[in-house]
Amino acid sequence: MAQTEMILVLGIGNLLWADEGFGVRAVEEFARRYACEERVRVMDGGTQGLYLLPHVQEASRLVVFDAIDYGLEPGTMKIILDDDVPAYMGAKQMSLHQTGFQDVLAAAKLTGQYPQSLVLIGVQPVDLKDYGGSLREPVRGQIAPAVEIAADWLRRWGVDVQPRSTADEVGINAAALGLTAYEQSRPSEAEACRRGDARFLQRRTD
Repeated sequence: MAQTEMILVLGIGNLLWADEGFGVRAVEEFARRYACEERVRVMDGGTQGLYLLPHVQEASRLVVFDAIDYGLEPGTMKIILDDDVPAYMGAKQMSLHQTGFQDVLAAAKLTGQYPQSLVLIGVQPVDLKDYGGSLREPVRGQIAPAVEIAADWLRRWGVDVQPRSTADEVGINAAALGLTAYEQSRPSEAEACRRGDARFLQRRTD
């Protein structure tokens, strides 16, 4: 183990596309629930793609939360480890960020700066086409179990993971992006035309 070990806990995804936001919501919950040593970096990777490369290169160990199409029952959580992670990250493209992160892992390996341990905590999405929508219940229900799995892996790696007190609670994103604020402020599906607005769709007249 490197003397200057850095462990990265990363959530990737897009909050605007329903279950695509699972990774971000999971890492937010991890940051709210647990405090870790300074060598642990907890980060919302969003859809940054190759911009995440320096962070992955610095990491000796990496935990990733993401929505992954495993071809399983919606809401199913599956854990993938080490060399199998890149294959699952790009097995079926669901969004631009996913291919981008597969490229991040490949670039890190080419440079010889690759995490010695990788843990992918993925959940099978229910809906990825609801623009502005939120997590579906089968996916939302996996946030807490996913966070506990991540905490368990950190403990296996010798990290002191401590529950936060309510007074010590923190977030990693702007308050407006938090799950509660997002749920309360977003318009309804009817108001937002989240699945397409008929006013802008061509209509056949014949």
